[in-house]
Amino acid sequence: MKNSLETKLGVFVVITIGAAVLIIENFGGPEVFKHGIDISAQFDSAQDLKVGDRVKMAGVEIGRVEDIELTTNKVSVTMRLSDKAVVKTDSMATIKFTGLMGQNFVAIDFGSPGASRVEGGTVIASQEQPDLSAIMAKLDSAASGIQNLTKSFTPDTINNLMGPLVDFVKQNSAPLTATIANVKNVSSEIAAGQGTIGKLVYDDTLYNSALSTVSNLQETAASARGVINSVSAGQGSLGKLLTDETLYRETTASMTNLNQILQKINTGNGTLGKLVNDQEFYKNAKLSLQKLDKAADGLEDTGPLSVIGTMLGQLL
Repeated sequence: MKNSLETKLGVFVVITIGAAVLIIENFGGPEVFKHGIDISAQFDSAQDLKVGDRVKMAGVEIGRVEDIELTTNKVSVTMRLSDKAVVKTDSMATIKFTGLMGQNFVAIDFGSPGASRVEGGTVIASQEQPDLSAIMAKLDSAASGIQNLTKSFTPDTINNLMGPLVDFVKQNSAPLTATIANVKNVSSEIAAGQGTIGKLVYDDTLYNSALSTVSNLQETAASARGVINSVSAGQGSLGKLLTDETLYRETTASMTNLNQILQKINTGNGTLGKLVNDQEFYKNAKLSLQKLDKAADGLEDTGPLSVIGTMLGQLL
C-alpha cells in the first residue's frame, strides 16, 4: 500500500513538472522579454496565431507575441523582442506553422545589412503565408476529384472501352500472329547481317567506303586550300593576275591609249579617222567602184584580143 501511494505521488510530481515545463515553453515566463522592445506587423489573417506564440529569426527565438487585435481590414500583431534581437527596418514578418499539429509562430528575416535597427513602436512589412486550412481544402477537393474519376471506371465503362479492341484482336488473330512472326524473322535476319539493312548495320564495307570518301574529301579540301593560299600569296599565273599591280598598271595604260586612239578616230584625225569621218573619201571610193563595175561590164562584151589590145594600148 505504501509503495502504491509513493508511486502515485511520484507520477503526479512528474506530470506536474512536465506540465510546468510545457507551460513555460509555450507561453514563457512573465519576465523573459520584460526589458525588450515592442514592434508590430499587419496581416490579412492571424491564421490561429495566439498571444504568447514565439517570434523567431532563422529558427532562433527572439521574442513572443504580445497582442493581437483587429484594425481596418487588417490584423495587427504586436511582438515583444529581446534586447539582443537585431531586427532591421526592412525586415519582413511572416506567420508560419511548425507542422500539421504544431503551433504557429512569427518568422522575421534579417533584412538588408545597410538598413538601420528598428526602434520601439516600429511597424515592419509583412507577407502572407498560404493558409493551412485553404491548403487542406484544396487537397480535399483534389482527393474528391480523384475519387470521382475512379468511380467513373466501372466494369461496364472498361468493357465499353476495351471491348472493340478485344474483338479486333480476336477477329484478326491469325494475321496478327503472321505479322508478328514476319517481324521476328526480319529482325533475326537483320541481327544475322543478312539483307541490305543487315549489311548496312553489320558490314564494315560501307563504313570503310564512307571513311575513304571522307578522307578523299579532306585531301581535296586541303589541296584546294593550298591553291587558294598560293593564289592569295600571288604565286603562279592566277596569283600574279590577281595580286600583281604591274598587270593592273599596264592594263590601265593600254586602256588609256585605246581611249585616246578612239577619240582621234572619232574626231577624224589620222588615216583611219578620215576613213571613218570624211564624206569625200566615201564618195570617191563609191565612184571608183561604180567605174570599176562599168569597166568589168565592158570587158565582158569585148573579146580577148580586144582586151589585150586595149591593155597594150594603155601600157604604150
